[in-house]
Amino acid sequence: MKTIFDKGMDLSEVEVVRHYTALSRRNFGVDLGFYPLGSCTMKYNPKVCEDTARLDGFTGIHPLQPAKTVQGAMQLMYKLEKMLCEITGFARFSLQPAAGAQGELTGIMIMRAHFQEKGEQREKILVPDSAHGTNPASVSLCGFQAVELKSDSEGNVDLADLREKMDEKIAGIMITNPNTLGLFDTNIEKVCEIVHSKGGLVYGDGANMNAMLGICRPRELGIDIMHLNLHKTFSTPHGGGGPGSGPVGVVEELVDFLPVPLIEKNGENYEFNSKGKKSIGKVRSFYGNFGVMVKAFTYIKALGAVGLREVAEVAVLNANYLKEKLKPHYKLAFDRVCQHEFVLSDEGLANGVTTNDVAKRLLDYGVHPPTVYFPLIVKGAIMIEPTETETRETLNNFVDIMITIKQEAEKQPELVKEAPHSMPVKRLDAVKAAREPNLRWKE
Repeated sequence: MKTIFDKGMDLSEVEVVRHYTALSRRNFGVDLGFYPLGSCTMKYNPKVCEDTARLDGFTGIHPLQPAKTVQGAMQLMYKLEKMLCEITGFARFSLQPAAGAQGELTGIMIMRAHFQEKGEQREKILVPDSAHGTNPASVSLCGFQAVELKSDSEGNVDLADLREKMDEKIAGIMITNPNTLGLFDTNIEKVCEIVHSKGGLVYGDGANMNAMLGICRPRELGIDIMHLNLHKTFSTPHGGGGPGSGPVGVVEELVDFLPVPLIEKNGENYEFNSKGKKSIGKVRSFYGNFGVMVKAFTYIKALGAVGLREVAEVAVLNANYLKEKLKPHYKLAFDRVCQHEFVLSDEGLANGVTTNDVAKRLLDYGVHPPTVYFPLIVKGAIMIEPTETETRETLNNFVDIMITIKQEAEKQPELVKEAPHSMPVKRLDAVKAAREPNLRWKE
């Protein structure tokens, strides 16, 4: 059978349009259905934020224009930084980093510059086993050695392990709180105290800030450096390579190390300040992903302080609602009140059905699978984050589907083990694809 790509075919415009439109309909996103991707906060993104970012006054400017000709854009960035400082408690933010992982790297570069200025040779950074997977990569890329910390029986950082490993050779700790188990570390203030007692710094991975908006300010817990994900918490659609934004906030002591330029207000005017002698330098061309900043600014202004707190409250409520509904049917890794997400496992599923099987079967029911096999400290992990934008009806439907899949595993395991059945592409050999990737186009 010939396709539109076969050489020598004459195609009309309508044939080409229909072909690509049909392909586009195979895409899945939060606008089409439930997307409970743990640790990623795949919330619905209000279209007003998109409309604002598309205003001519924002899309028609160029980053090389003189500052006096883009005062509105600079005012927006200046005010966004102030709002992020108010939300988190930090002294200043750099808006440059273009993603969470780049925010992490920026934070660790600041940490390194801080100790270099003090003349201290610190070689290692502690990373809990419940942290995001990019944390140890950021540590290594910046020239430090990552040292793993164990979790205790409650899913918190093991304080005994921390005390044993924390010394004057440790630059600090990278801690994700709430962590990838979806749990708020009840020892967080003690963790910060132990690290600070040896002169170390505390880096907070803010990717899960959606659970704490308006409720908890990370600086007040003892955290020194933190990135936020504007494309998660503050409502920019993400996935497929971007766009992203990972602003980094710091305490007063570390402000001079932030990337330059920073935006300052001089009277009624806004100016770029590139004079920081201690600055780690630029980490991103120009000033970061401006369009994402516009969306975040719109989102924060639309909700206000009360609305932002409600975001966190409903996100936590939805996660705990799902957790309680599903724990009679699936093994729950840590049975305590969670934050924005929780982790189930495939332990006890009938007929050898695995987490991967459950994820593939969910596709047949029109649900994007949750994050699977992460965090690594839970065998067969199924990490579920419903976010605050889903209704109880959607959550109940997801519960019904998950229970149905469990029943299928007991009575018709082939339905689950051979899923998906309704997708354009059936079950692939994921191991072979990972170990023997074929990246060449064949005629």
